[in-house]
Amino acid sequence: MLVNCKSCKKKFMVPDAAITESGRLLQCGSCGDQWTQYPIKQKFDKEIKTTTPTKIKQPSNLNKVKTSVKKRKREINLYSEEYLKKKHGLTIKDTSDLQYKKNKNKKIKSNFSFYSYLVTISIFIITLFGILNLLKEVIIASYPITESYINYLYEVLNIVKIIISELIDYF
Repeated sequence: MLVNCKSCKKKFMVPDAAITESGRLLQCGSCGDQWTQYPIKQKFDKEIKTTTPTKIKQPSNLNKVKTSVKKRKREINLYSEEYLKKKHGLTIKDTSDLQYKKNKNKKIKSNFSFYSYLVTISIFIITLFGILNLLKEVIIASYPITESYINYLYEVLNIVKIIISELIDYF
């Protein structure tokens, strides 16, 4: 059965068995309009008997190349305020003020990931240990009580280094 949309006049092919006597709700794929379609009672017998055969006129310009048919523009804008209000019950608010508020509350996302932080902190800690190693004698001369703490710190670092090197050799 050939069905026409009442809103945009687009034609659709629907199987005859799909539309029952009680009707069926159809929706246009182009404009979204909905309507109830009832089966069309066909009276082809009378029309066939009453019509007389006519001679079909052949066009004289058969050799011409057929030009492309331009696609008809949609008459209804699917994003217009009227259509959205009628079809979906939506109203459009002025968003210029909302855009400012969104940008104000928006957090600035950096491209600094977990591993970037990990590398940065590692470099910072290694730098601190290097500076401490360079200034170890000066600090011990100024504060003699810190000598045991600094030696203990470097002893722990050597143990950690040995553990890491053994893990690397193991795997």
